[in-house]
Amino acid sequence: MERVIYDGCILAIIVRNDYSNNGISFFTPDEYSQQLAYMHHQAGKVIDPHVHNPVQREVMLTQEVIFIKRGKLRVDFYGQNRNYIESRILYAGDTILLAAGGHGFEVLEEIEMIEVKQGPYAGENDKTRFTGIIASELVVRSGND
Repeated sequence: MERVIYDGCILAIIVRNDYSNNGISFFTPDEYSQQLAYMHHQAGKVIDPHVHNPVQREVMLTQEVIFIKRGKLRVDFYGQNRNYIESRILYAGDTILLAAGGHGFEVLEEIEMIEVKQGPYAGENDKTRFTGIIASELVVRSGND
C-alpha cells in the first residue's frame, strides 16, 4: 500500500495487486467520504446479512476509486493549486483512491478500468480542467522512493 502525500495532504492511496493481509484493512481515515478497504477471509467465513441504514452525509469533494482490470496507466498528481507533484504507474490489478488535489492520466498500454465515485455526476460542473505537465518534465516514482 502506498500513499502519495504532498504538503501533509494525502492525494492518493494505491493498493498494489500483490498486497495481502488477513482480515479487513481500512486504508482511509474515517472522515473520508469514500472508504477504501481490503478484505481477505478464509473459506467458510460468514459475513452477516445486513442492510445499510439511511444516513445523511455531506460530500464537499469528489473522491474516486479506480481499479485497473487490464493495461498500464500513468497517473500525474497535482496540488490543489494545479502545480505538478509527481507521477506513478498503475498496472493490472492495482487500485487507487484519488482523495485530494488534481490528477491526470496517460494510457501507456490499452486499458480496461472501473471507476467508482460519488454521484450524481455533475458533468463539466464537477471539475475544472487545466493544462498538465509536459513529458520532458515528468517525475515518475515507484512508490518506494
